[in-house]
Amino acid sequence: MRFAPTGLAGSFVVHLVRHTDERGSFMRLFDADEFDAHGLPSVFVQTSLSVTYGAGSVRGLHFQRPPHEEVKLVRCLRGAVFDVVLDLRPGSPTRGEWRAATLREGDDLLVAIPAGCAHGFQTLTDRVDLLYQMSAPYVPDHADGVRFDDPAIGIAWPRPVTTVSARDRGWPLHTATIVTAS
Repeated sequence: MRFAPTGLAGSFVVHLVRHTDERGSFMRLFDADEFDAHGLPSVFVQTSLSVTYGAGSVRGLHFQRPPHEEVKLVRCLRGAVFDVVLDLRPGSPTRGEWRAATLREGDDLLVAIPAGCAHGFQTLTDRVDLLYQMSAPYVPDHADGVRFDDPAIGIAWPRPVTTVSARDRGWPLHTATIVTAS
């Protein structure tokens, strides 16, 4: 595994190492010692799969409020996404900034999203399956979000946005609290 920092503290694109032979291939998706060495949790309590239809769809930006913040590992199993991490952490030098990575089926990448950051993605293909591992269980009363089109954040989605859930369209603009609060 090779951990490439994204520019947001604690956020990495993890390059998996694929070993191939005449039978096929093998790779580690997780290694507790490697994750510990990079300040990431080595215990994940939930694994989820999202399936999204229709290129241009946006999911997110989602996070859990304290004390239920979660680290997420995200891997694209089918299709392709523009995967976004938004830093919401008080005191972080990159608070209010976002970074993105394109994840594609078969690309041998994971995105590690630190606790206190929001996550969202836009589908680049008509069918996308994303695998998530989370360090904390989902707690509905602590679920929150940031609008995908908040003008102060200015995420440059690569495609026209075609589908967004009513819930994700309803998140308030967090501009003032994200950019100016510490």
